Amino acid sequence: MAKEKTTFVCQNCGQTYVKWVGRCSACGEWNSVVEEKLIAVEKNTTLSSFEKPIKLIDIEQEFLDRISTGYKTLDIALGGGIVKGQVILLSGEPGIGKSTLLLKIADFISKDGAVIYASGEESSSQISIRASRMGVSSSNLFILNSTNIEHIISCAKEYNAKALIVDSIQTMYTNAIESSPGSVAQVRESTFKLVDFCKTTNTPCFIVGHINKEGMIAGPKVLEHMVDSVCQFEGERFHLYRVLMILKNRYGATGEMAVFKMEDRGLVEVLEPSLFFLSERKEDAIGSVIFPHTEGTKPILVEIQALVLKALYTTPQRKTQGFDVNRLAIVLGVLEKEARIFTRDSDVYVNVVGGIEIREPACDLAIAIAIASSKKEKPILKDVAIFGEIGLGGEIRAVHHVEPRLKELERFGIKRVILPKSSIKDINHSNLELLGVSHILEAIELAI
Repeated sequence: MAKEKTTFVCQNCGQTYVKWVGRCSACGEWNSVVEEKLIAVEKNTTLSSFEKPIKLIDIEQEFLDRISTGYKTLDIALGGGIVKGQVILLSGEPGIGKSTLLLKIADFISKDGAVIYASGEESSSQISIRASRMGVSSSNLFILNSTNIEHIISCAKEYNAKALIVDSIQTMYTNAIESSPGSVAQVRESTFKLVDFCKTTNTPCFIVGHINKEGMIAGPKVLEHMVDSVCQFEGERFHLYRVLMILKNRYGATGEMAVFKMEDRGLVEVLEPSLFFLSERKEDAIGSVIFPHTEGTKPILVEIQALVLKALYTTPQRKTQGFDVNRLAIVLGVLEKEARIFTRDSDVYVNVVGGIEIREPACDLAIAIAIASSKKEKPILKDVAIFGEIGLGGEIRAVHHVEPRLKELERFGIKRVILPKSSIKDINHSNLELLGVSHILEAIELAI
């Protein structure tokens, strides 16, 4: 007989309590702890029913066929396409284009078989209206308005689905747990059932996940651990561009990205992101730097802008778009101590053009040079790109993926590159003029 158990779970972080509390001690959120009833079903299993260990050398190497998404750049970012049985979590702000992208992918995959699009947020008529606007009219694409995981899996088995799309996991529930959809327990258990189904049937699955007010994926952290890949849309929902970042990928490199433009007929991929981000850059612009950004295998050239103005208020402003404001404070401190460029009485604004979020420290030197250029009101050297990490003593430290960055710069006609001197010795061949620097002062003298 099933046993009922009551527990109290924080809906923000998943912390459990034996009784209700007003504030979660783990994440600090108020009124996020709710009661959940769990049903523990006793299972009679014997050890003989489990698989035996297999020698690694005896396991056959299976060459998995990749399934294309219909977007060339997205296939490359995922490592060549979708692997059979792969579970992909897609997150992003409301209205940024998650459902639009998945509807287009579903239309492409349905050319080879049935695709189930399970929606718990939109009705069939709403999806139909969007599909007609996008020109999606596949006879193998089935829309399922259901929020029950068991029902969705049953339909996928019945139609022998080639792919499954669940939009979104926060609206789904399973009969195994007596709690409302979107709760930590429901999200965890529903995802587990989907992953188990996909792995046993080799059915690829896209799961849409909501984000919280901090921009992180809502629900328990175990959600990201259970899936094979985590993709996140970045960019402004009211702007033209969308950047899809691959944060986790068991079948390829992480840090890859695909760039899209939002048009009337849906998302259109940008085949040359570097050209797209630099297309409106002005020559000899003060405070503007070209930076080869990469967190995966393919670099993308982006423009970094800095603006330094006389402070209007007692406390100078430090504003960034696409760059960590705490990292900016470190760069400003090094500029003041090592290069005698004072900004303590100035407002400093830094912008990464195109809506890309840059987290790698290789951007430090480009940020510093852009700020120095704006402060001195002098343009930066023409046809030059800059990258390198800055230490607290003003030293320029080596960064990763130097040669791929240089190849991308050379492909777009960049003539000179200011980079860490310690990175030059590892370069086998380059037709660029490499200007190695070991201190922030050297870089400023060369660039401005």
